[in-house]
Amino acid sequence: MYINVGQIPMRLAFCLFKYYPFGGLERDFMKIALECQRRGHAIDVYTMAWEGEVPAGFSIKRIAAKGMTNHARCNSFAQQVTAIIAKNNYDLVVGFNRMPGLDVYFAADVCYAAQAQAKHSPWYRFTPRYRTYAKLEQAVFAPELHTEILLLVEPEKERYKQYYATPERRFHLVPAGIDKTQLLSPPVSQTRTEIRQSLGMGDDEILILMVGSDFKRKGVDRAIRAIAALPMTARQKVRLAVIGKGQTAPYTRLAQKLGIADRLIFLGARNNVGCYMAAADLLLHPAYQETAGMVLLEALVVGLPIVVTENCGYAFHAQRAQAGAVVSMPFAQQKLNQSLLSALNREQRKIWQQNALYYAENTDLYSLPIYAANLFETL
Repeated sequence: MYINVGQIPMRLAFCLFKYYPFGGLERDFMKIALECQRRGHAIDVYTMAWEGEVPAGFSIKRIAAKGMTNHARCNSFAQQVTAIIAKNNYDLVVGFNRMPGLDVYFAADVCYAAQAQAKHSPWYRFTPRYRTYAKLEQAVFAPELHTEILLLVEPEKERYKQYYATPERRFHLVPAGIDKTQLLSPPVSQTRTEIRQSLGMGDDEILILMVGSDFKRKGVDRAIRAIAALPMTARQKVRLAVIGKGQTAPYTRLAQKLGIADRLIFLGARNNVGCYMAAADLLLHPAYQETAGMVLLEALVVGLPIVVTENCGYAFHAQRAQAGAVVSMPFAQQKLNQSLLSALNREQRKIWQQNALYYAENTDLYSLPIYAANLFETL
């Protein structure tokens, strides 16, 4: 718990490429920034784009980044912000994307160097894209620097140490920052009925939920194939609802090709994800790559069973809680298909639900903003 001991108000600069209110990184940023503001600190935010409401008291500094490609614009942003910050007397500079000049970096993304080596040929390292992002990452993790690093999951620390020899003392493993009050309001029984009625579903049908705005990375195609692989009797009782922002056409075509277009619903971006979790019977998260996965912990908090791939950073919580099925890596579609089929068992889901609620009640999944703000004040 935070205890006010007369901390002198600070001027804080928060830096992130873009703000989108439904992304996991962006939601963590907002919780941390609001906690810092609650303690009396002044908040300046440097970003290329801001979508959504601006909290009262935040000063948003929009940077007109130049470049024809994403990596060029990110580099332009980093250069401009570094120059601006050097002329201002900030007490602390906190970054949510990799760039030079940070006092603290919130590591919500995977190690870029490790990912590039795993996914691309050696020639990729000669591309402008690789050189730009690798340079920005080096500007945070190089061993001679002093940037403190907030980590969501332990495995990423080992990757950064492997590629950059970053000293252990600079890493801080932080708890999650789930907002329980927002998830659990309004009453679950009322929400479940209303949402399912709006989707044209009865109580005997099974609502499978996916949440995430990068449909390709979150594995929506894998989910569609798993639904299509169900026995006909099970398939007719299942609906897959996808919450998030993205291109739906490729997945609609895939569902049509596999004969399950009537089983798939795209709901777009939503503020009331907790309501849909209350209405759902299962969260499906077969991501190709996921540093953490806040949605997994939100599911635990509301007692929603989970089927998730092992490579997701927070998948270990589902495993520890015994609140669902964790599909082992390397990924095989057949393993996901079988896990989904097993998860349709009502009695099994009841056990997972009870386990999830117990785990969420007895595990710190909530104090990220307090931890981060305490660290900022200590630094």
